[in-house]
Amino acid sequence: MTKITIVRQWNRREFIKAGTLTALGIAIGGCAKNPVTGQNQFMLVSEEQEIAMDKQAAPHQLSADYGPVQDGELNTYVAEVGKSLSGKSHRPQMPYSYQVVNANYVNAYAFPGGTIACTRGIMLDLDNEAELSALLGHEVGHVNARHTASRMSTQVLAGTLAGIGGAVVGSQYGGEWGALAGGLGGIGVGALLASYSRDDERQADSLGMEYMTKAGYNPDGMTGLMEMLNEQHDREPSALEVMFATHPMSSERLATARKTANTKYMGAKEYAVYRERYMDNTASLRKIKPAVEKMQTAEKLMREVKNNEAEDHLETALKLAPNDYTGLLLMSKCLIAQEKYDKAQSYAQHARDVYPTEAQASQINGLLLIKSEKYEAAFENFNDYEKTLPGNPITAFYKGFSQEGMGHTHEAAQEYYRYLQQVNQGEQAKHAYYRLVQWGYIKGEAKPVANPLAGSA
Repeated sequence: MTKITIVRQWNRREFIKAGTLTALGIAIGGCAKNPVTGQNQFMLVSEEQEIAMDKQAAPHQLSADYGPVQDGELNTYVAEVGKSLSGKSHRPQMPYSYQVVNANYVNAYAFPGGTIACTRGIMLDLDNEAELSALLGHEVGHVNARHTASRMSTQVLAGTLAGIGGAVVGSQYGGEWGALAGGLGGIGVGALLASYSRDDERQADSLGMEYMTKAGYNPDGMTGLMEMLNEQHDREPSALEVMFATHPMSSERLATARKTANTKYMGAKEYAVYRERYMDNTASLRKIKPAVEKMQTAEKLMREVKNNEAEDHLETALKLAPNDYTGLLLMSKCLIAQEKYDKAQSYAQHARDVYPTEAQASQINGLLLIKSEKYEAAFENFNDYEKTLPGNPITAFYKGFSQEGMGHTHEAAQEYYRYLQQVNQGEQAKHAYYRLVQWGYIKGEAKPVANPLAGSA
């Protein structure tokens, strides 16, 4: 029988010692010229590393947000607006990409290599193209000023940054199976999308207004964007809690935008805001606004563990938009939280059918197929997920568990070993380790292990 060797993990003291030596070594040469200010700044992350981290993490966040909208014309439109801004920026050479994602919450975000996304929730709240250019310009500003790379450099020196690329399994919707179904986006994303400082936000505002006016947009777009966000926050703070957590907002920023638009960029006030063009290009999205609003309410109720009420709102949403990928998966998650697994699986399968190139439905469907002991079909779903979205360690565990369910011990062992090479804590890791011991692939003490995916049913 093939033996599998488990590499010894460093203990805490060894890790700290190595990290300290590394930090001391890299701090000696850790300076770079800021592309915006032209001044030297402490920087341990190279441009190549920014792009590599972006490439690793961004696809998982986009999938956690239910993937890019399937309206290709809308994504093309947003990308054209974005490229008009990044082409005028301090780092036009970065591999920028722009997309609208299917998430209902109100937010926009940028990864350090230039991947920029805005949710359909915020797209529905914008009034014109100038406001869109302000939103995207602000995110381009974060990329150009290297805010994420700067924060990570400081954290590395302080020894507080660890686990880039590690899987995080968790969910806001309650219940063990709700947690498993929700754990799709945490591939080092948290470290790259952590909250910006107020100084970072001020600089991104300034850069955003600079880029949008250079691209021919009225600076009132930035004022309008901030007015909308502040008004919504005053009216319903919970609706913007994610946006304000990652992008601290204040009345001072709004006042600064107004003053800057009316002084420094007064000459650009002759530029258009392009409201009609924005409305034309978002017409298909605005048609389903009532359904999106029902989903937003349902998600709020799910966070409050009021899943029966949430289910009613999702039923209404799906009557308005029966093939909406996000609505179908939200319904599946809502039913999972209520332990209605068979019904949940039908919605997950429907979601997979309507958006076969987006990965999240395959993983949720696979979990539900495991729940009903349909291991072969589950494995096919996890295999499809990994082909579409590689790099999530938990998928190796799910594939191993499916192989074990089919009685394929050797194949299961290979997947469990692959999982343990990346994750060595938690119930799934315990299960994988003890199965390898039990099957004789490694030496150790084999203890009885409960089903780590049994849930609360």
